[in-house]
Amino acid sequence: MKVIFTCGGTAGHVNPALALAGYMREKDPATEVLFVGAERGLERDLIAHTEYPFRTVNISSFHRSLKPKEIRHNLVSVKNLLHAEREADAILDDFAPDLIVGTGGYASYPIVRYGAKRGIPAAVHESNIVPGLTTRELENYAQRVMVGFEDCRQHYKHPDKVVVTGTPVRGDFFTQTKEEAKRALGVDDGRPLVVSFWGSLGSGGMNRMMAEFLELESAHEPFHHIHGVGAISWEMMQKELAARGVELAEHPALDVREYIYNMADVMRAADLVLSRAGASTIAELTALGVPAILVPSPNVTNHHQEKNANVLGEHGAALVLAEEGLDGKTLFTAAADILRDEGRRADMGKNMAALGVKNATERIYDTVMSLVK
Repeated sequence: MKVIFTCGGTAGHVNPALALAGYMREKDPATEVLFVGAERGLERDLIAHTEYPFRTVNISSFHRSLKPKEIRHNLVSVKNLLHAEREADAILDDFAPDLIVGTGGYASYPIVRYGAKRGIPAAVHESNIVPGLTTRELENYAQRVMVGFEDCRQHYKHPDKVVVTGTPVRGDFFTQTKEEAKRALGVDDGRPLVVSFWGSLGSGGMNRMMAEFLELESAHEPFHHIHGVGAISWEMMQKELAARGVELAEHPALDVREYIYNMADVMRAADLVLSRAGASTIAELTALGVPAILVPSPNVTNHHQEKNANVLGEHGAALVLAEEGLDGKTLFTAAADILRDEGRRADMGKNMAALGVKNATERIYDTVMSLVK
């Protein structure tokens, strides 16, 4: 069987496609896979580190603004969209897929749309709670729309097409128990573990708050803390901590890193996570059943992170805080309150786990294969 995966824009769109592609190869090593994305998209770099071939369509996003600069951008996007049909047709002619799977991002639009018009079975997966512009447009063409939570169904015009599959999480998140992960990290002395990160690059504003948070922790070290700073804020964090008189070598419970490379181990061991509310993070939290304090990024298109976080907040799985007006002391107090209240923390964990789907990849596989059969 020959399958096209088309996605782009963020790792949250690309990772589910990679998980499904790997699973399909495990089921049938003869499966041929082609990834299609945007010429200048993040997906090009992510797929480059895999064995899968990659082709591009010259397509760009649309901006919701009437500023002259944004209008010019949108005019270019319209021009690109007109050419995208020809590029998509060329890829479809050359590869002749039996199935098309789109996992989000504007780069998935032309292949799914024009492939479906040819009668090729097509499905899309939406990682965010509320569908983005591309998914809303493709709902008319795809035979199935796969989503992470039952709460998502209400946002679609054709709820009969919607299948709740969950969003895939890497298998290494489940290779050990929480206790084993704590022992491996050396944080098994009875104190809870807080894990915090604000994106792979890091947010300057949030990391300044974390410097105050870490200063407050350093007085008594009431819990273990692993914090991923991110590349952009790493140097700033060193200066902030030095200015506050926090010498990390004197505080072994405070583990401040530029990047958390062993995220599967760290998330498995966590008793509370402080983070943004991107689709991948939401999938990991719900799959593992880890309570969280979420501070959605205010700079994400269509307020996706706020909507993602609010669903977890409404289900009692997370405390949601707005970045505006927030400071390190407020964040520290909120975290300490949850960690001191074992009953509250247990309830949050149960509520988080109730939203999770551990076999998401298998569910997605069954859904797309039903279209081919």
